[in-house]
Amino acid sequence: MASLAPASVLAAQASLCYPKSLEGLEKCSTMAEIKQFHSQIIRLGLSSDNDVMGRVIKFCAVAESGDLRYAHKMFEKMPHPDAFIYNTLIRGYLQCHLIRECILLYLQILQDSVTPNKFTFPSLLRACSIGNKIDEGRQAHAHLVKFGFENDGFSQNNLMYMYASFHSLQEARRVFDNMSQKDAVSWTTLISGYSQWGFLDDAHEVFRSMPEKTSASWNAMIAAYVQHNFFQEAFSLFDEMRTEKIELDKFVAASMLSACTALGALEQGRWIHGYISKSGIEFDAKLSTTIIDMYCKCGSLEKAFEVFNGLPSKGISSWNCMIGGLAMHGRGNAAIELFKKMEKQMAAPDDITFVNVLSACAHSGLVEEGRYYFRYMAEFHGIEPKSEHFGCMVDLFGRAGLLEEARKLVDEMPFEPDAGVLGALLGACKVHGDIELGDSIGERVIELDPNNSGRYVILANLYARAGRWDDVAKTRKLMNDRGLKKTPGFSMIELEGIVSKFIAGGMAHPEAKEIYAMVDEMLEQIKKMGYVPDTDCVLYDIDEDEKELPLRYHSEKLAIAFGLIKTRRGETIRISKNLRVCKDCHHASKFISKAFDREIIVRDRNRFHHFRNGECSCDDYW
Repeated sequence: MASLAPASVLAAQASLCYPKSLEGLEKCSTMAEIKQFHSQIIRLGLSSDNDVMGRVIKFCAVAESGDLRYAHKMFEKMPHPDAFIYNTLIRGYLQCHLIRECILLYLQILQDSVTPNKFTFPSLLRACSIGNKIDEGRQAHAHLVKFGFENDGFSQNNLMYMYASFHSLQEARRVFDNMSQKDAVSWTTLISGYSQWGFLDDAHEVFRSMPEKTSASWNAMIAAYVQHNFFQEAFSLFDEMRTEKIELDKFVAASMLSACTALGALEQGRWIHGYISKSGIEFDAKLSTTIIDMYCKCGSLEKAFEVFNGLPSKGISSWNCMIGGLAMHGRGNAAIELFKKMEKQMAAPDDITFVNVLSACAHSGLVEEGRYYFRYMAEFHGIEPKSEHFGCMVDLFGRAGLLEEARKLVDEMPFEPDAGVLGALLGACKVHGDIELGDSIGERVIELDPNNSGRYVILANLYARAGRWDDVAKTRKLMNDRGLKKTPGFSMIELEGIVSKFIAGGMAHPEAKEIYAMVDEMLEQIKKMGYVPDTDCVLYDIDEDEKELPLRYHSEKLAIAFGLIKTRRGETIRISKNLRVCKDCHHASKFISKAFDREIIVRDRNRFHHFRNGECSCDDYW
């Protein structure tokens, strides 16, 4: 038999080793192994084979342990890469949010006369969405039609997502309406698109029109309500979901836990936590942190600690959440101790950790500790203070009455102070009655944050305290001219799984008559114990006697009265409030807790107050 030529021998060997070489690829799990495999492919003469190299490039480009740069180097050496290889690299760049590279690769496909396939466009459209590349996205849509993939469901869903991200909801709806076959992803994408921009009625209409709802579509609608603060609607939909016996997944659970957190709905939150534990839903880091956050913000630190301590491993988000929870409850020393424990366990803090530590110092009056950790974060961890850290320090000094030190810190900031920092200083001026400094800061805050009605209200109240009624009128006029209204205060209480909402003087509750009677009884009883209404927070130009009336039926007093009607002596009353608790309600709540033998837990905009036996956990420092 004639001997084979060397080239023929190599080709024959490569052909025989081809299936075996692919088996070796399947066993690779690291880049070191892939590089060894790649060297074998080169020796076998398969480095130009699109099938073999496509699989190697896929591992490098999209696997978690891959190396995108190495993938691109291999790609550049390929004489004629096919659509699969191009698509794989586009996916890899998309995973890294390298949008420009995704688009350039697609242009190279066209330049090299490689025909795109139906797997090319979903990644390309998603890249245009993430990068807000509107013109390129519309061109990609045209190419989708040109190459005959306009009826591919996967591409159409990504096309809808892209147009929704561009706020082009009419185009998204047009794509949806023209789809010959709509799957659950199509319906859910349109729901999410409408809700993303606040069109909740349209989203709800699409949701109701779905022929068959999936867990994902229920979550999309519930999440939409939660994200836009329509918590009652979220609870209503959740109850409907449970009635229809739709199985809860971790996404629905997380959305509803966020709703419970916002409303202070502890009992509902406990039920969802229990369901997660019993049903075997994956207890990942994000979900566990959401549960800890819910318990912290619903006033149950003990349960939050129980979940936190039970975690098999604690990520930075779990530590931050628990330290932040202690800060909110005024447990400054405990927050610092937990931070020290975190460091001992070799968990590296981040900038959020120090926001929580400094906030804990501010809420507990730990001035020296705050000074120390403000320096410590940069000197020992290399974390340069951001605006949020300066805001915490200004808040710390302001609450402690060290207004001059707070002002000096603002002046020495390495960048221009934002509305958050200056707002903290303005709030401190109001608390301590520093009219001169508040006057100089107030206008700067308003110009930096012109759409925040609270800034105008604080400045007007500061002027009112000084009797500068012309300046009060001027500030109110500016607020009205800009079409702003004072954020209405409200308080919420959860009883028997139902959340009731109260506004000052409101009569919407079906038991309003009984509630108002209880308020009157409650105030009469605590007056006998020495309670005197604190009218300093009513800053209108009226007589003292008239000032008592607006205070009498504040929202938290109505919520407490409702709690007293519905609970037994010794039970805890939990209330959430959207604004800072006023001095009079704080004063009254201490007396009520003693007179009616209740622990009253109030979460306001800034922190928690635990009223028990005539005292508050904040020691009147808030």
